[in-house]
Amino acid sequence: MTKKMQVSKRPKDPHAAREASRYETPLPSREMILSFMADQGAPLSIEQLYMLLAIEDDEREIFNRRLNAMEREGQIIKNRKGALCIADKLDLISGVVQGHPDGFGFLVPDDKSKCNGEDLFLSPKEMAQLMHGDRAMVRMSGLDRRGRPEGKLVEVLERRTQRLVGRVIHTTGVTIVAAEDKRINLDILIPYHLDMNAKAGQVVMVELTEQPSANAQPMGKVVEILGNYADSGMEIEIALRKHNLPHEFSAEAIALAESYPKQVQAKDYQNRIDCRALPLITIDGETARDFDDAVFAEPQGKGWRLVVAIADVSFYVQPKDALDKGAIDRGNSVYFPRRVIPMLPEALSNGLCSLNPDVERLCMICDMQVDGLGVVKQYKFYPSVMRSKARMTYTQVHEILQHPDAQLAQDYAWLVPHLTHLQSVYKLMLAQREKRGAIEFETSETIMVFNDNGKIDSIVPSHRNEAHKLIEECMLAANVCAAEFLHANEHPALYRVHEGPTPEKLELLRTFMAEFGFGVGGGEKPHAKDYGKLLDKIRARPDAQLLQTVLLRSMQQAIYSPDNLGHFGLAYEAYAHFTSPIRRYPDLLIHRAIKAVLNGDKYKPGDWSELGMQCSMTERRADDATRDVTNWLKCFYMQDKIGEVFEGSVAGVTAFGLFVALDGVYVEGLLHVTELGNDYFHYDKARHEMAGERTGVRFRLGDRLTIKVARVDLETSKIDFSLVNKNQGLGVDVSVGDDKGSQVAPSRVQQKPRHAVAKNKSNGGAAFKNPAKPTKSKKAHKKTSKH
Repeated sequence: MTKKMQVSKRPKDPHAAREASRYETPLPSREMILSFMADQGAPLSIEQLYMLLAIEDDEREIFNRRLNAMEREGQIIKNRKGALCIADKLDLISGVVQGHPDGFGFLVPDDKSKCNGEDLFLSPKEMAQLMHGDRAMVRMSGLDRRGRPEGKLVEVLERRTQRLVGRVIHTTGVTIVAAEDKRINLDILIPYHLDMNAKAGQVVMVELTEQPSANAQPMGKVVEILGNYADSGMEIEIALRKHNLPHEFSAEAIALAESYPKQVQAKDYQNRIDCRALPLITIDGETARDFDDAVFAEPQGKGWRLVVAIADVSFYVQPKDALDKGAIDRGNSVYFPRRVIPMLPEALSNGLCSLNPDVERLCMICDMQVDGLGVVKQYKFYPSVMRSKARMTYTQVHEILQHPDAQLAQDYAWLVPHLTHLQSVYKLMLAQREKRGAIEFETSETIMVFNDNGKIDSIVPSHRNEAHKLIEECMLAANVCAAEFLHANEHPALYRVHEGPTPEKLELLRTFMAEFGFGVGGGEKPHAKDYGKLLDKIRARPDAQLLQTVLLRSMQQAIYSPDNLGHFGLAYEAYAHFTSPIRRYPDLLIHRAIKAVLNGDKYKPGDWSELGMQCSMTERRADDATRDVTNWLKCFYMQDKIGEVFEGSVAGVTAFGLFVALDGVYVEGLLHVTELGNDYFHYDKARHEMAGERTGVRFRLGDRLTIKVARVDLETSKIDFSLVNKNQGLGVDVSVGDDKGSQVAPSRVQQKPRHAVAKNKSNGGAAFKNPAKPTKSKKAHKKTSKH
């Protein structure tokens, strides 16, 4: 019987066209399988499904894989008799387990409508059978003592933790490994003959041989000894493994990267516009080694020509080759202090793809015509070959622009006119940015200065100068053109999407701002201009940093999505990432899509939605890993400062205490609620405030405090403070509508790290513990790479 005859016997599938576009041998869609199971009204054996859906013998293996995937994702479940049931019919809820250091956890449902939008609390008893990240099926068992919906484990759908990094602990008669990821609260039992003779305190990689169950702890074997905890660079090795960051390239990927010639070949110039004579230059940081972009501007009529040249990574990294598979897995380069985990092997990232000076490089160019007002009127994309005329740094360019008569400007006399042209275009575009209403937060960054032992000597502030902003505007313009080009040509793409505040966050923001006499315009869907107008009003106030921080935290996180929902913060209707294909996979996808349009073709990388989720996940993963490393280094730096007194600002308020950012040292720590005074303190989420019930003492975001460093714990990366003057916080009152604002002194308030809530909840005394789900704050996108 032919395959066509087999398929013809099968009932008609309403999603047949979609399945045919994805698979060479289309099978019944998930929707069709669920529909047939629902029509039967009872659990079905796999053999019964084979018959109902006309699954032939040679199709059964791949059909079984589909059923297994549906089971992993919680759509179906096997009962005790092995029959398949629709999970929804059993009132079961599937989702991902989120562990907590205190032993309990939550199930984050796949469909939150099943439990009124809430996560399900999992007691320590339930978590004894689970690990953070597992997929599970639970039944809602009622409400816990705090009124939260509680779940009871029915089945583990997928074990996602197979290996983990942890520290060896020798106890009486047994070796255990405590996971570095404190959300995994279960210790791993290691038989003596499987511990590789690891010593107590050493950091090891463990492979699980048995998962946890109702009656047994997880077991494993040591497969790698990384070294001692305080070894230089160990914090990075731990973060790589804790967050499952790919950090070793496959032999195939390295071989492919190194198989390319060291220099661009003349034969590769074919069908490219030769721009080698154009005085394109790169402008990057002093330590940068991978140069994605080069720029050039010149007067053109009453306006300007702006050329942004981007490394043509897509010429070398082909879809589904070894380099591409590795790049998808990594998603982006990860920048740790003193170490980079690149998305592509060094032969490409720092070599053949990097726009190094005085060598030919292949590139994709966005050639823009900018009018006298700073508006991009026309643009075109084309493949090119270029030769960078100079590798400049932000510091050099800023110095030349600020002091055109100084020695540095004289040394680069040939370049000065080109830089002033770029500056002129930048100023015009900046005016358009303000007119458009893009949100401009005043933020500050820090740089760690290391000693020869790889530990922090000092932490110093870093400021963005005009050169940073100049390059940022050029990149924004090219990114917008890329998004508009693909949107206009109706080609699928991964857009950089940043939606406006959620209704809940908007309501909290309005409640908070009303106390200061301010409103947030725009109704239910405010525009970036509404935020901008509010920022203008508060900028000169002594409590401006407080109000700006609250504004910032009301915004959602930017993600990658095939749905063009615009970019709220930048006030763009369409925005995509095009300018960094060496270090971001979404940019590589955009390059391929643009090339496809130019060639009259269509690029089909697979499911764009899945790609968007993957790229968003790898970005968050990189942020989490770098934050872990930074926090550990800061803890190490603060070890010898226990007992010292510092001034600081409240950078975060939670139900269990205050996070205080210290002046001068740029480090944050926790001032636990038990340190605030002898009172019952209540957390007010809308007011970003902790208030004493009896004394009326109030602590609010932005308040100035004097603290003492009480404890530094390297193992958990926690720094605890105590309050020097218990009367602090009294009388911090705000008069509504008073332009003088609160009595809070102006200060630089650093943003609370998103990990801090989850990491520090275990610090408290029993009377004040708050085992609620960690609150996730949003991080500002301060650099071009983060927009």
